[in-house]
Formats: sequence, C-alpha cells, structure tokens
Amino acid sequence: MSKRVLIISSTPRRGGNSDRLCDRFMAGALEAGHQVEKITLRTLNIHYCTGCGTCYNGERPCPQHDDAAAVLEKMVAADVIVMATPVYFYTVSAQMKTLIDRACARYLEMKNKIFYFIISAAEQNVADMERTIDAFRGFLDCLENPIERETIYGVGAWQIGDIEGSPAMEQAYQTGLHIE
Repeated sequence: MSKRVLIISSTPRRGGNSDRLCDRFMAGALEAGHQVEKITLRTLNIHYCTGCGTCYNGERPCPQHDDAAAVLEKMVAADVIVMATPVYFYTVSAQMKTLIDRACARYLEMKNKIFYFIISAAEQNVADMERTIDAFRGFLDCLENPIERETIYGVGAWQIGDIEGSPAMEQAYQTGLHIE
C-alpha cells in the first residue's frame, strides 16, 4: 500500500552527508511506489518559538509568519516522517530543533505516524549517537502513538561526500524500499 512519506532534511550544508542519505532513502521509497516529498530546512524561513502560548489551546494558530506552518501541515498529512540531521555536539542540528520546537502548534494532530531517523556524524561509534536519537525520541514521547521504525547511522562522515560508498547509503536505500 502506498504511503505518504515526508523526508525532513536539516543539514545546513548543500549536499551534506545526511542529505545524501535522505536522497537514497527517497530513491528506495519512490521505487517502492510511495508518494515522497523531501523538505530541506535550510531553504526555508523558520523562526524560533517565542513561547507566547497562542497556539497552546489549538483555537488560534501561531502568530509567526514564516514557513513552519506549511511544514507542520505536511507532517500532519504524512503517514511516514523521516527526520534527518547531521550530528553537532552529539545532538540534532539547530534547524531540526527549531522545527521540533515549532511543532508545539500542531503536535497533538500528529497521531499514529511512522518515524525513521537518519543521522550523519564524524564520530565512528554508533553508541555515542544515541544522545542524538534521544532528542528525536523526546519529540516522539509527546505524540500520540508514534511508531519508531529504524535509524540509519551514517557514521565516520565529516567532510561533504564522505558518506558515499558507506554501508549507510545502501541501508538508506533499502529502508526506503521496504517502508513498513
């Protein structure tokens, strides 16, 4: 059955390693017949949450006029959400964290979503990357019935292109091809 897949790439670098992993995931998902859209946060204008509380009761939308509302609408509509980030100081990029914070306006509507995570890091040790994944899981802990499927660890990738030829590239493709 075809699913609506939303890939959110948060790398600030054009052609960054996590973005390349997103493209491989997307290639697999498209080949499998899914509807896929990839969003690159660096190309969007998303402001920080101001904590004003306007959106908390769900009666009024966030008063900020930027691209966050459109991204959140796509997250609500998706069946599958892929969240991808380079690892900076053992956590998600600022771009991803800003989007997660802005999800406050619509997170109660993100029910029964399937999640995949993609990370890239210079670090070689996968166990050290769990702190980054915990940042994603903190977001999922606030959602109703999220389903975490798989994490693609693109480790040992520091410079742009270092990820090419790594096992993570094939894993990303195969994971996209076999979305559950």
